[in-house]
Amino acid sequence: MELSSPRFKALTVTAGFSLWFFIISSAIGLFSIDVFVIFVAITIAITQIFAFKLSKALDIFAMINTKIFLGIFFVFVVSLYGMFFKVLRIDLLRLKKQSTSYWLDTDKIKQSTIFKQY
Repeated sequence: MELSSPRFKALTVTAGFSLWFFIISSAIGLFSIDVFVIFVAITIAITQIFAFKLSKALDIFAMINTKIFLGIFFVFVVSLYGMFFKVLRIDLLRLKKQSTSYWLDTDKIKQSTIFKQY
């Protein structure tokens, strides 16, 4: 972000503010598209007007926003994988044998079914 132009930084910060506005207002239950559009327009205007003066602050906000967003995204993705594996009864570590597991049992594979590929 340090090498980006101040105008581009202002746009990315506006996108970050808009994302957090959407998340918080939706979580509270007060989301309205009209208010969201007004918020985005005001934020774009303010950040573009003061882009050159706030360049360092925009860098700091962009880095903090990115770290928070990626942290939340990582936790969300790991949680989804955990839920999917639980629902599908997939045991990645093969800690216990399950009769309803989708893993192949290597003891049942006969040597006669394995052919050399050369």
